[in-house]
Amino acid sequence: MTSTVVVTGIGAVTPLGATAQETWQAALAGTSGAHTLDNDWAEKYELPVDFAATVAPGVVEERLKKVESKRLDPASRFALIASREAWEDAGSPDVEPERLAVSWATGIGGVWTLLDAWDTLKEEGTRRVMPLTVPMLMPNAPAAAVGMEFTARAVVQTVVSACASSTESLGQAFEMIRSGKADVVISGGAEAAVHPITLSAFSSMRALSRRTDSPETASRPFDVDRDGFVMGEGGATLILESREHAEARGATIYAEVAGWGTSNDSYHITAGEPEGAGSIRAMRTAIESAGIAPSDIKHINGHATSTPVGDIPESYAVNMLLGDAVDDVRFSATKSMTGHLLGGAGAAEAMFTVMALKERVAPPTINIETVDPDVHLNIVRDTPAQLPDGDIAAITNSFGFGGHNAVVSFRSV
Repeated sequence: MTSTVVVTGIGAVTPLGATAQETWQAALAGTSGAHTLDNDWAEKYELPVDFAATVAPGVVEERLKKVESKRLDPASRFALIASREAWEDAGSPDVEPERLAVSWATGIGGVWTLLDAWDTLKEEGTRRVMPLTVPMLMPNAPAAAVGMEFTARAVVQTVVSACASSTESLGQAFEMIRSGKADVVISGGAEAAVHPITLSAFSSMRALSRRTDSPETASRPFDVDRDGFVMGEGGATLILESREHAEARGATIYAEVAGWGTSNDSYHITAGEPEGAGSIRAMRTAIESAGIAPSDIKHINGHATSTPVGDIPESYAVNMLLGDAVDDVRFSATKSMTGHLLGGAGAAEAMFTVMALKERVAPPTINIETVDPDVHLNIVRDTPAQLPDGDIAAITNSFGFGGHNAVVSFRSV
């Protein structure tokens, strides 16, 4: 017998807010988290991009003790902050450590720790390199930090599949509960990679927007004049548990995790398959495994990065999935506000999807002036859109370098 899986807690630290609720309210208000960076990187390294969407100054210092921050890479700090909030939001479940798991994700890992250590080695020598450098930079460090914080002894795992990472981590968490391996899973993703090396590298491949004169309008998914994504940072956590376990303790339930799907394009290391063939397979698996019909879907939070080549295949795939029902589905592209959190994006967007189902409102997509004529979606623009009453479903899409596709489906409760 398989268990029904539900979401009972959410937490986040993003460019839109220090908490999940702050982030959600800012998204509903159509707020952009992008801004010109307060540093000399562009001048010093001759970067063509001098802006990103970053977590507000002081947030980490307010939420973590100094000794905690010193021993954690920024990605792990975001993971711990978001997970503490989600755990409290879920009512601090009373669960045996052997029945508690962590399924976490990152796309890049501890880039700040690695490069800071390299600078220290070059400038000050071996003796000045921190002993905890490797435990801080390893990709599983955020998962380990969360696991130790809550004494999770069932499974503590890390998914690394580029920008699909944290959506895949949610799918893995779903499977843990469905299979009976855990009663509660702390799941999500975090990224802290706003650094000169990543800005330079993404700029070199022409993936980043170069609207330096207007950072807040730079991320414009599906717009005819889109020119790339905006780098973002942060993390988000969802607490997943069996419905039986949640109801037994009187927990608030946000939504049901209904199913999930993955696929791979095996087409190109950075570009997705141009007709969306891999994306449609992942989406179809996510709804078929849940017993959801295309007509049940009323909301999609899209991957929608605002790249010239990335947005069109997603539109094709959604239309192939939904057919004539596509006009009834409210499509949101929240990266227009948060920027692209890379390995943390899927978790943040899953949180938005859960909140959309709970409150029956789809967040807006900002900055669209003229929709690309090749895009045929019912995009929520500028202001939130109401979702219908009754039993409805939603999906969230994530597609990553390496051809990774991951989709999670949710039902209202």
